[in-house]
Amino acid sequence: MKIVETLEFKVLQDKEGRRLDQFLNDSYPEFSRTYIKKLIEAGCVFVNSKQVRKASKKLKAGDTVLLNVPEPEPLKVEPENIPIDIIYEDRDLLVLIKPCGLVVHPSPGYTSGTLVNALLYHVRELSSIGGVERPGIVHRLDKETAGLMVVAKNDFAHRELVRQFAERKTEKLYRVLVKGIVDKDHGVIELPIGRHPVHRKKFSVFSTSSKPAKSEFWVLERFPKTGITLLKVKIYTGRTHQIRVHLSSIGHPVLGDRTYGFKTSSVPRELLDLMGECNMLVAYRLGFYHPSSGEWVEFEIEDPEPFRSVLEKIRELEGSLG
Repeated sequence: MKIVETLEFKVLQDKEGRRLDQFLNDSYPEFSRTYIKKLIEAGCVFVNSKQVRKASKKLKAGDTVLLNVPEPEPLKVEPENIPIDIIYEDRDLLVLIKPCGLVVHPSPGYTSGTLVNALLYHVRELSSIGGVERPGIVHRLDKETAGLMVVAKNDFAHRELVRQFAERKTEKLYRVLVKGIVDKDHGVIELPIGRHPVHRKKFSVFSTSSKPAKSEFWVLERFPKTGITLLKVKIYTGRTHQIRVHLSSIGHPVLGDRTYGFKTSSVPRELLDLMGECNMLVAYRLGFYHPSSGEWVEFEIEDPEPFRSVLEKIRELEGSLG
């Protein structure tokens, strides 16, 4: 087994008592818990310099955990008959609505049940630039986020779309429900974002490896009785978790986003039941220049579930609360 990277994690006080596999999955979510367990059993994990092969080992505050990452095995990505909502398609590209809960592309431990598996089943041709793991994938949305995505069907379209995203020539607009009442009707957040120095699954505006990031927001509706605000957000850069990190940094975490400060105790139980595991963040408008014609094309969708039902319930609660 060839080791290509060694990752080190410190167990902080709030993680004391966690299982080893749970801790590593929280600290490095790029790998699924199933794959983490496989690595533990293969002898790739050390706690305080001692090899540990039990995924259930309980950790103590102050422990040092080392994860030796082996060279990845070639992925075999099979077509799967997973329903996808394609709203536009031509010879160069297609535009679809990704639902909450669907992972975009395979990775170690997530070799099935992804959008790529679905695309391979439903679409005859996809660009090859992304390799076997990411055919056609130009950009991505988090698993817990729903909304519009464009997929390339040939390499020419792929290169052109990637160039537009890199040069910020696309338009990406989101509707977001956040905790707290946002005072300003309009604002711009320009804070650099990089990987969190301690929690590998998180990103932060305080990272030493930060890159410039810019988000702009407008208040669409305020709900003072439930303490929630509906925003429109435009992003000018595409940093990982950008909207979630930026809004949390100004004290208004996205509803459902437990990674960046949302507290389940801060909203009524009815809303939690409707949200499930989803973040209340929807990519509702996507615009770009068509790779072949050069014409500006734009797509917009209504609020998908569960965002629609959560917003309706918030309005209902606003009317019923004294």
